[in-house]
Amino acid sequence: MSFEYSDKTLDLMKRLNAFMDEHIYPNEHRFLAEVAEGDRWQPTTVIEELKTKARTAGLWNLFLPGSERGAGLTNLEYAPLCEIMGRVIWAPEVFNCSAPDTGNMEVLERYGTEAQKKQWLEPLLNGEIRSAFAMTEPEVASSDATNIACSIRRDGDEYVINGRKWWTSGANDPRCKIFIVMGKSDPDNPSRHSQQSMILVPRDTEGVNILRHLPVFGYDDAPHGHAEIVFDQVRVPASNILLGEGRGFEIAQGRLGPGRIHHCMRLIGLAERALEKMCQRSLQRVAFGKPVAAQTVTLERIAESRILIDSARLLTLKAAYMMDTVGNKIAAKEIAMIKVAAPNMACQVIDWAMQVHGAGGMTDDFGLSYAYAQARTLRLADGPDEVHRNSIGKMELAKYAGKDAIRNYMSASSSVSRS
Repeated sequence: MSFEYSDKTLDLMKRLNAFMDEHIYPNEHRFLAEVAEGDRWQPTTVIEELKTKARTAGLWNLFLPGSERGAGLTNLEYAPLCEIMGRVIWAPEVFNCSAPDTGNMEVLERYGTEAQKKQWLEPLLNGEIRSAFAMTEPEVASSDATNIACSIRRDGDEYVINGRKWWTSGANDPRCKIFIVMGKSDPDNPSRHSQQSMILVPRDTEGVNILRHLPVFGYDDAPHGHAEIVFDQVRVPASNILLGEGRGFEIAQGRLGPGRIHHCMRLIGLAERALEKMCQRSLQRVAFGKPVAAQTVTLERIAESRILIDSARLLTLKAAYMMDTVGNKIAAKEIAMIKVAAPNMACQVIDWAMQVHGAGGMTDDFGLSYAYAQARTLRLADGPDEVHRNSIGKMELAKYAGKDAIRNYMSASSSVSRS
């Protein structure tokens, strides 16, 4: 692959960096102040104002490869842009490129009917509404998605949904109008990966009960947030099913590949910002008679941070390139690798940046504690490290023993461990 960005990407990077300098960085404190005023779950004025500016500047819906509705960028071309936006946690929303909306829009674009696109995709692309993805459940280990117990039962011309979900990001936002819900529609199907379906559930449907928001290390992530939700005898038209019954896993793989790589791209930007703050702080502070930057341990951590960030970036670009050229399925190992590498890299770099800031690193004054909370969360979101490492290990072993042999070996090992 070529490591040079296209002319189109370089132009967008220049324009995006200029927008960040002029509009995003100067408004970081304003955003926090607006969230702290009154009802924390209401949209902020600053983001709504900046959305208009971003759209006017042609910096809108930069994701969505392979679709006329997007900016016409490949995953590889979008990667450095996503990284730039990731330098400020709330910035992606300004460009209508924030999770979970990007993943949900890709689902609707690739698997939705024309009617579903008209009703939900178009207002999402216009930034008029927001969305949420309801998959994780509190009562089962959702890292194994076949455990999901939420019921999706056909009843005439409707489906009835019953179940409890949590960590449904964005559900607390009053602009959130639609949920994509994953549940079991055929629990007796002999194929464990054909039991699940995905269905569209409007937020205002009777029986959708948002119980509470879930804080992350004490941060509520308002006005976005993460919710615990009960679906109690929720009825929606049968036409709300996505792609068809039993296709939930197929959709999930199509959604989570881009979603995972977007998270990794943004984390690289977050880590770059942390490294900048680490360097600036170490040059300003003096300890034991010399600048902190001159302390050997600090120099080592700055060097290691640069190595870790650049390594994660190159691995992410390779995954993006493979997604574009050979598809998500063949790029599965590379996607899994970056999902492990990028969050761990970001956690380490941000931790070192906090250490250089001393007690200040623990406060909200420098944004590092919040950045760490975000990075640490992404070691669990879209699949925990352990699941991805297992997948990578199996794919690596399959080079030598074959997939069937690995499956049989793992099955036998599991039986021995249980006995």
